[in-house]
Amino acid sequence: MFQYQPPQTPWLSVLYQDNDILVLNKQAGLLTVPGKAPEHFDSVIWRVQRALPTARIVHRLDMATSGLLLLALHKPAQGHLGKQFEQRQVHKRYEAVVSGELENSEGEVNLPLRCDWPNRPKQMVDPLEGKSAQTFYKVLERRPGATHVELTPITGRSHQLRVHMLALGHPIQGDRLYGQPHAVTQAPRLQLHATTLAFEHPSSGEAMRFHCPANFS
Repeated sequence: MFQYQPPQTPWLSVLYQDNDILVLNKQAGLLTVPGKAPEHFDSVIWRVQRALPTARIVHRLDMATSGLLLLALHKPAQGHLGKQFEQRQVHKRYEAVVSGELENSEGEVNLPLRCDWPNRPKQMVDPLEGKSAQTFYKVLERRPGATHVELTPITGRSHQLRVHMLALGHPIQGDRLYGQPHAVTQAPRLQLHATTLAFEHPSSGEAMRFHCPANFS
């Protein structure tokens, strides 16, 4: 039975803040937004709004995923940033450690995804009814029985990176939702981290780029 135990230290890890945006390094195990159950209320947006009541969500990271998360501090900024995400103008990059040794040094996964309704919130590959989903991968380091990879999602489907790596036969280590038993036990947490986020500042138009190295220990 899943028990939600969000990390308490650090409460929030703020990397950047101005009058329009807030950039955080989200901890693994913390929801981006509250869940439906009262015990799932603790989340990034709840914590942020205690100090910054006008803060708004722009995009999300899975609870088990750590790394760069961008929030808007008012509605116009949210609208501007939201359009960038919708139009795929935001550059996102992740790092992951997957089970097994990838055969190719780099490649592309182009498999449509949809919700696996009987097993929500899981997603699944569906060539007929799925929405297009595209991920590029690049091997950073080969290890005995594992591969450290860089993942660049072109689309932003729910659980896209996790399902695409699973479809390649290389589930992300520590993935308790999708990983086979051997992959689950290889790490105490999901080995997936949002390392790079690049976008246009909603007020100044300045090109913004943030990098937050993965720390899977």
